[in-house]
Amino acid sequence: MSILMGIIGIVIVLAVAFLMSNDKKLINYKGIAVMLVIQLAISAFMMNTSIGRKVLDFITSVFTKILSFGNDGISFVFGDLAGKGIFFIQTLVMIVFVSALLSILNYSRILPFGIKYIGGLVSKITGLPQIESFTAVNAMIFGDTTALIAVKNHIGGLTPNRLFIVTTTSLVSVSCSILGAYMQMIPAEYVLIALPLNVFSGLIVSSIVAPVKVEDENEVDIKAPAKQGTLFEAIGDGALDGGRVALIVAAMLVTYVGLLALVNYVLNGVIGLTVQDILGYIFYPIAFIMGIPADELMRAGGVMGTKVVANEFVAMLDFQKMMPHLSEKTVGIVSAYLISFANFSSIGIVLGTIQAINGEQASRVAKFGLKMLLVATMGSILTGIMVGLFI
Repeated sequence: MSILMGIIGIVIVLAVAFLMSNDKKLINYKGIAVMLVIQLAISAFMMNTSIGRKVLDFITSVFTKILSFGNDGISFVFGDLAGKGIFFIQTLVMIVFVSALLSILNYSRILPFGIKYIGGLVSKITGLPQIESFTAVNAMIFGDTTALIAVKNHIGGLTPNRLFIVTTTSLVSVSCSILGAYMQMIPAEYVLIALPLNVFSGLIVSSIVAPVKVEDENEVDIKAPAKQGTLFEAIGDGALDGGRVALIVAAMLVTYVGLLALVNYVLNGVIGLTVQDILGYIFYPIAFIMGIPADELMRAGGVMGTKVVANEFVAMLDFQKMMPHLSEKTVGIVSAYLISFANFSSIGIVLGTIQAINGEQASRVAKFGLKMLLVATMGSILTGIMVGLFI
């Protein structure tokens, strides 16, 4: 029954995207079908075959081992505090270490090489333009702002529909620099599965809503982040960038968690409900079509809604407390759903990035900002459904 509901959920997401489409005749149905098949194949292989499980377990163990090296550095700096469960030290400081690793991989040209050819492969098999494909793959590694900056030379020439796809797919992603933090809060295997699924989820829903015609394209000029002069500069810059991100996330958490506590205090005193309760009712039908068990819909819906109105970290903090009391299916679906930057604050981040690149295009982004968030959230929902089908 849950599998049937998941299939119905996919149909509903695609149907809503179709109804929102601004040019239904231009939708690339073949490309959409190919991407759905790829998502199903990835999910089935990684979760429902012995080889796939071994591969996933191996990747998880590699990430876990890498994070353990980061923990050695954290323990050296913070001493006994590292094992005290202090969220900033135990979780957010890991962003510094992972960011430095990414900077090393970027300096050595490993990441730019992979992004270029994986993005080109995605473009060929889906029939979508190269810019959109490159952005989706790049966002999976570096997150939304860097993915947009990487194609800044092409932003000014994008049509409104192509601009919509580029910005929306950048939201249905996360930066690998904060994967370590995520993997210490929710099951690592679902974090890793969500990464490739998000690439296709973002492209599927956004290219239905804003379809584009593929024409002959020149070689795409992908600008990698500025290359440092030496390896040690790369390490230093990566660590400093990670430190800034950790501080920004910490500041946002202090603000959002504090504001939620304040609003919950007022709401509970006036109507006997919390923000999470209200969001649970709003997202109840969405959680239902994703295949979440009936007795867990309210709690799951509350977490999903919190992610949209606040951010994924705030939602994960709530979800951490619930996970021991939820079924594996709910844990898997919600975990996969949470791995994206689709929230209200990200609209401002994307808009600011485009404004720095091209003011005229930024005005267009401002007009479809809420629509961009809605479609990006639909992409996260599609990723969650895909995972749920195979649990």
